[in-house]
Amino acid sequence: MKIRRTAQAAAVLAAGSLVLAACTSPSDDDGDTGTTGDDATQTEDAGGDTGTESTAKADLGDIQTVEGNIFYSTGQDEFTGYNSKTADTYSTYNNVIMDRILPEGFFYFGTDGTIYENEHFGTAEVVSGLEGDDPLVIEYTVADDAVWSDGNPIDYADFLMEWVSQNPAWLFPEDAETPPFNHVSGTDYTQVNVPDGPQADSFDAKTFTVEYAEKYPDWRLVTGAYLFPAHVIAEQIGITEEELVQAIWDEDVDTLMQAAEFWNTGWLSSPGEVPDPAIAPSGNAYQFKEGGWTAGQSITIEANPNYWGPPPATEELTFRFLDASGHVQALQNGDLNVIEPQATVDTLPQLEALGDLVEIQTGAELTWEHLDFNFRESSAFSEEQGGLALREAFAYCVPRQQIVDNLIKPIDPEAVVMNAREVFPFQDNYDEVVSAAYDGRYDEVNLEEAQRLVEESGLETPIDVRIGYSAPNPRRTNEVELIKSSCDQVGFNIIDVGSQDFFSNALPAGDYEVALFAWAGSGQIASGQNIYSTGYPQNYGQYSNETVDQAWTALSASLDPEVHLEQTKIIEKELWDTLFGIPVFAHPGVIAYTAGMENVRHTATQNGVAWNAEQWLLAE
Repeated sequence: MKIRRTAQAAAVLAAGSLVLAACTSPSDDDGDTGTTGDDATQTEDAGGDTGTESTAKADLGDIQTVEGNIFYSTGQDEFTGYNSKTADTYSTYNNVIMDRILPEGFFYFGTDGTIYENEHFGTAEVVSGLEGDDPLVIEYTVADDAVWSDGNPIDYADFLMEWVSQNPAWLFPEDAETPPFNHVSGTDYTQVNVPDGPQADSFDAKTFTVEYAEKYPDWRLVTGAYLFPAHVIAEQIGITEEELVQAIWDEDVDTLMQAAEFWNTGWLSSPGEVPDPAIAPSGNAYQFKEGGWTAGQSITIEANPNYWGPPPATEELTFRFLDASGHVQALQNGDLNVIEPQATVDTLPQLEALGDLVEIQTGAELTWEHLDFNFRESSAFSEEQGGLALREAFAYCVPRQQIVDNLIKPIDPEAVVMNAREVFPFQDNYDEVVSAAYDGRYDEVNLEEAQRLVEESGLETPIDVRIGYSAPNPRRTNEVELIKSSCDQVGFNIIDVGSQDFFSNALPAGDYEVALFAWAGSGQIASGQNIYSTGYPQNYGQYSNETVDQAWTALSASLDPEVHLEQTKIIEKELWDTLFGIPVFAHPGVIAYTAGMENVRHTATQNGVAWNAEQWLLAE
């Protein structure tokens, strides 16, 4: 499973897990998504592309859609409906489908996390705020021919509805128990970043402005990331689109409560029931195919004839609901054309054994493995129990180098132990950040020091340490075995409590001592605030540190790369000094596909190989 950080917190998270605000998003194999990264406009190739190849989408010229069907699978989970942005439906499984149907927005991630303008959708121009004390104001213009597949223009009403669905303060007062909109991004976008919402002169304007309360560095990743058709919501509650906009302007809570009810439930589906195009129009290159969903097996989408941008290369895409353990065999059999398996020591040999039937790409990813401590009072690592001494003891006995050597280097010979959280070993400023934050003391196992610290903690041994993760996951099982073989020697009793429902139950409930998972991201700058700051939604272990909180506040309110770098150094040092958790390695990535296919490209970002699926083309 993966938890995606949102655009704001991880829009990335997916504003916050693709990017946008705080949220968790179940996915398949290895982790969770959230984005970590340095400069959101970086140009370095961190995604495994070679030479001078652009990391942006390819310009395919005057392409014409050809007949055919390409088969792909993210995993076995069933599709749940058109609205993949609720707290209950936000997942890699749903997003990989809906990212082909809902509007792409003003920007997209290249293969290395570089943020590119999506000129087919529209433009975003900075009016003020890049320098000086003026507020950050962005003017957005949607392409004149951008329409939903039912012909209704994509316009200001859609963006205003996107904003209000993230629960502004007037709609969701602090003393209320539950937000009206069950939105994965929570309330940060409306209550912290853009409290007044998008501004325009009319409900159907193609141009509007957004003013940020602070100089938010990830502003490119927020507006347009959660776009749904406002005109459909209006129709479903018995008013016009213009009346819906007026209701938002008037802060008409009663009307918006009706809108929230439809937003929360009206776009969900029962297995096998294709969403009705009358309420689930497309704003992208593909649309749902009538009768294309076979419950428990697959769902097919087809080219949207009313799409104004470049047409998709292939008429149909079918997403199979297939367990990841069967993907290599399915590729060999021709039941899948593209796969993105977990990169284990067995993956490459299995794929290479298929010979000329497949093509393989590998590359570094903006996804990283980590061990996070539980700071709740019930945990042995809390300040009330073993405290920092016990956390240090654990850090000294975890065999990080052995984990990398045994499990990662067979896939990526250049792999190293990762010693930061917000920058990656293949990024230019990694060494500078690490040298300012960490002295290397935990790079090698030191059982003698670990045992001394266990004794210093004052806890009676053996000390039970439950390591939780999303199971089944062979690589994580192996990691826990290696940790147990080392740490049990110094007074710990490592217990493997991997479970299928770890992300939905044990992680949010704090039913573990150490959580083993991954954050996956793209090019966000400020999304880590959602993970490490006191009281934030993705701070599952309830860590709290005033220095870290202040540094994230400073970083997330600045557009200056130097400020980002200096605050990152402060954050990383404090996280090491207090041992929030232990980074382990950056994930290696592997994709494989039917030989001769065109435009299948590995990406380092959380979007996965399907990031440019509309460009995939089978061999003739």
